[in-house]
Parts: sequence; C-alpha cells; structure tokens
Amino acid sequence: MKILYLAHRIPYPPNKGDKIRSFNEIKYLSQKNEVHLACLADNPADLRYTADLKAYCAEVHAERLMPSLARAKGALSMLRGRPFSVVYFHSKALQQVVNRWMDANQYDAVICFSSPMAEYLFRSPLMKERFSKSLAPCTLHLAPSLVMDFCDVDSDKWRQYAGEAAMPTKLIYWLESKLLLEYERNVNRRFDFSVFVSKPEADLFLKLDPGAMNLNVISNGVDHLYFSPRAERDASVAGLKPPALGSKTPVLLFTGAMDYHANINGVVWFCNEALPLIRRENPSVEFCIVGSNPAPEVKKLAENPGVKVTGFVEDIRPYYDSADVSVIPLRLARGIQNKILEAMAMAKPVVTTAKALEGIEATPGEHLLVADDPDGIVKAATSLLNDQEKRKRLGENARQFVVSRFDWSAHMKLLEDLLQAS
Repeated sequence: MKILYLAHRIPYPPNKGDKIRSFNEIKYLSQKNEVHLACLADNPADLRYTADLKAYCAEVHAERLMPSLARAKGALSMLRGRPFSVVYFHSKALQQVVNRWMDANQYDAVICFSSPMAEYLFRSPLMKERFSKSLAPCTLHLAPSLVMDFCDVDSDKWRQYAGEAAMPTKLIYWLESKLLLEYERNVNRRFDFSVFVSKPEADLFLKLDPGAMNLNVISNGVDHLYFSPRAERDASVAGLKPPALGSKTPVLLFTGAMDYHANINGVVWFCNEALPLIRRENPSVEFCIVGSNPAPEVKKLAENPGVKVTGFVEDIRPYYDSADVSVIPLRLARGIQNKILEAMAMAKPVVTTAKALEGIEATPGEHLLVADDPDGIVKAATSLLNDQEKRKRLGENARQFVVSRFDWSAHMKLLEDLLQAS
C-alpha cells in the first residue's frame, strides 16, 4: 500500500509520548508498505532527523513551525470560533506539500496523527469533492481510506487543564475544550476510522459524542528489548555507566518531557506535597527529574533539598539503572502513559496515580502501587524504599506484565489490518 502519514510533530527521536507512538506506527508500516511522511518541527534542531526517518519513508518533509507565531494565530482563531490547536498546527507551506503529494500520488490510505492534522485534508483541493458528498463521508468507502489516530481525547485534556487553572486562563482552556470537541466530532464523521490508544479513551469519546462511528482501540507498546534491566542488556549496552546522581541514596525517578503541562503539574505537586514527608523519614532520598526542556518552575525545583533536574539526556536507561523507585505522580492524564510502560519494562517498582494508570490494566499491589493523595504516595514510596525484596518482586512482576501485554508489533498489526480492511 502507498500511505500518506501526517504528524503534528516530527516523529523522531521517539523520546516523548506522541513521538513514540507515531514513530512505531511508521516503523511497522514501512516494513511492507510505502510511507510518505509530512510533519511539523517546532524545534529547528529537529529538522536534522529527517535523515533518520528516510530509513523508513519513501519521502519525508518536515516543515518548521514557529511557536510564537503559531500561538498568535491560534489565539486569534478562537475569537472566530475556531479551535486554537487546529490553527496552531496548520502551516500553509506544509499544506502546499500535502496538496502536491496528493496530486502526484494515488494513495491507498492517509493516516493523520492527532486531530489538527485533519485540516490538511479538509483544505486539500483533491478532497473537497469527497467531503461535500455527505455529512458522513466515512460511510461511502472511497479511496484513499482515511484513518484518524486521535490517540487521546485532546478536547478533554483542555477540560482538565481548565479545572486546574485560574481565571482568565480557565475560560480560555474551557473554550478550547468546547471548540476542539466539535472539531473532533466532525473529524469522526468524515474519516473512515477513528483510533484511540485505550478503551477508556474510546469510551470517553463515545460518551462525549454518542453518535460517533467506527471507533477502534490500538494500544501503545514498549520496546522491552531496549528498555530492559541492565543485567539483561547486551555487553555494549550494559557497559553504560549509571550517571552520578550524587552521594545521597536512595533515588526516586521521574522521566518525561518537562515542558509538558501535565508533567510540570505532577512534579511540582509531588515536590511540594509529598517529597518533604518522604525525606522526613528518609533524609538522604534524592528525587531526580529527567527530561528535555524543563520549564522555569521545574528548574526552580532544583533549589529544593534532594531534587535534581537534568534536562535532556541522550540515553535515559542509565538513570533507570540508578533509581530505586519510579514515581509518576500525574494528576492530569489521558491515554496510556509511556513513562509507566518504560519504567515497568526496566523492572523498576512504580508508584503512580489512578488517572495515570488508565488504559494499562495493571493490578495495583501486584505490578505497581497506586495512590492519589500525598499521604498515600508517601506511604507507597516509603514502603518500597524500606523493603528491597518488595522492590525486586514488584519490578519483576511489572516487567513480565509489559512484555506479555505491550508488544509494539502485535498492536501495530491491528493498524495494518485496519488499513487493509478498508
């Protein structure tokens, strides 16, 4: 099959949630299909990764996105009743590339990763006739087949953000949630298939839009050979020395993109509400925050006793090797958290929240520990820090669980089967 793949962020390196999923979709589909990738890059340094993606794609075009300009355009669009997200991720230059490619190629399928990328099809001259045929073109079964990977219900993320924000930001987030939900409904009617990362996400969308059609669940996976305990990795990888996190032990670890609102909210809350109580009982405990582009409020956390903020690291596995417990205290979350899957694959005991665990279906107490309030998180983390055998048992159970349930190839085959069935 010849597939056009549209992504709102360049899917390489696969070092954050959306890029991990989009990269693995492309990697799998490229084995038996011809993939053409058009995407955006909000960091100019990321443009160099087009060379890496050419190993999987027949054509790659990454268009530079200017965040400040995109934010201004997005804000103005809300005054006209348009979703901020859709306008933010729309580039006239990339639209021209998409139009040109669609004219030159007879695609069997188009995959859009994240709902704003549907705009490139809505504005495509080649697709206008198709979308004008019916209020629900997805019932017509025309070529190319159109697949929207919503991944998560993004409109509900904005609703969650609104719940945490103060005025006037609360009102802006609430409006975006309403505008984006209406756009998501329209996308669902006009695409042949709508894909979500978990059943809870698909169920949520159906609750928000009872008339939704053709909903499919294709879960994330984890590269459990790459993310494996140090003792199980091959000699060259096992030779990596764990980073010097300091003389203080034990170590609690959080990993993730540190310019992402949900991650920022989680680590700030943990450092303010839970970490002081943990350190009261274990004064030598160190909390290491590992991830790219730490926001100012995250950098400021390094002023707290026992907190380290690394910024971007080339290889995150040595930090897992040096950690005793992976703490993932997310209070705002949607879909499947890759950071949980990666920590479990590394055989690390995990302490997380019920919201962050949605879609993974691991059993609390058997595969990981779950708590939603500071006292519960303190109790869970302290129990693990004080019990090496419990850490070992929970970590081993966690790895066995993700190896058996979260294989990328098995999940991505469902995506290929969906394309072939259309």
